[in-house]
Amino acid sequence: MLTIKHILFPIDFSERTCAAVPFVQAMAKGFDAKITLMSVAPPYWYAADPGVPMVVDIEEVRDQLRARLANTLTREFEGFDVQRVVEIGEAAEELVRFAHTNEVDLIMMPTHGYGPFRSLLLGSVTAKVLHDARCPVWTAAHVEQAPKDHVAPKNILCAVDATPKTQPLIQWAAEFARATGGSLRIAHATGGVQGWPERHLNREFEEAIRQDAKNAVTRLLESAGVNAPACVTVGDVAGAMREEAVRHSADLVVIGRGSIHEKLGRLRTHAYGIIRQAPCPVISV
Repeated sequence: MLTIKHILFPIDFSERTCAAVPFVQAMAKGFDAKITLMSVAPPYWYAADPGVPMVVDIEEVRDQLRARLANTLTREFEGFDVQRVVEIGEAAEELVRFAHTNEVDLIMMPTHGYGPFRSLLLGSVTAKVLHDARCPVWTAAHVEQAPKDHVAPKNILCAVDATPKTQPLIQWAAEFARATGGSLRIAHATGGVQGWPERHLNREFEEAIRQDAKNAVTRLLESAGVNAPACVTVGDVAGAMREEAVRHSADLVVIGRGSIHEKLGRLRTHAYGIIRQAPCPVISV
């Protein structure tokens, strides 16, 4: 059963973090969830020469950070159940440790790509949290300023790979859609003729691939007990998911990352690309 009762929101005092606040507010309000605002400082700073670390007074840094966090986003989270936590250490490690030991159900954090270069960037802290966290992680590469309209997800796109391992992801997305009153659409992208260059012009062959994938997705939805429209595209996965999100005015994309434990780690190969290119927030489950 879907449960989001504790949201972890890392604070680095940047404009992009502030721009994500309305999304955190909407998520906490929708699920009546507690919010932990957490800020992490390193135990050392670098001198003018970046290769020379300089030890600092950890308690002094902690006190300064605690005072700054205590006076940050006070009006924005007035009326919410909020706790503020300060830690000294490596940011991603501290965030994941806190999430694992404090029953966090969702981590919400923007990425750090900017402007035309954002498709090439994914903040190192965000990447590590995505890789190591056991709970779902909300990210928003597109958030560069606070949204002017609604932020509660109403059109939800769930990207699947059409294998049986995707069934729990579809069920999670369906529960989330029901809980938020949103509509759910399933999307799958297959490589199609890209894998067979000599058949590039064979549209009949491409359509056969698409139909096979559509049948697989249909069977997957039936086994998951979920009734939702599904679309199958042929081409680059990340690009196709972006196009589908734009076409259907999605305001949230749900992807899976937790079932892969091979050499590349827990995060699926295409997840980074989807997160970078998505025109809306992404929840990685």
